[in-house]
Amino acid sequence: MAIDEGLAQRIRERLGDVPGITEKRMFGGLAFLLNGNMAVGVHGDELIVRLRPDDTDSALARPGVRIFDLTGRPMRGWILVEPSALAEDAALADWIDQGRTFAATLPPK
Repeated sequence: MAIDEGLAQRIRERLGDVPGITEKRMFGGLAFLLNGNMAVGVHGDELIVRLRPDDTDSALARPGVRIFDLTGRPMRGWILVEPSALAEDAALADWIDQGRTFAATLPPK
């Protein structure tokens, strides 16, 4: 699956100076990891965000958000955000910050 390179570049611009950020091909897309833990990624033209599991329901209540489910077994704390909900840089920044904040709570890999 091809990824939205424009979205990937917007993420790189937001995370470019954050220590510990790496990129890795995962889930048929591109993941941005903080100290080895996924924070956000690109799947097709959508943004993957890893959140605190307790934040899943509030995230799903926002427009353009759905659960990330590749296997038929959805996991709390993993969501997809559609392109229409990412048009504004502030919206993308908010999702990236949420993913980065959660990844920072996890032990480095």
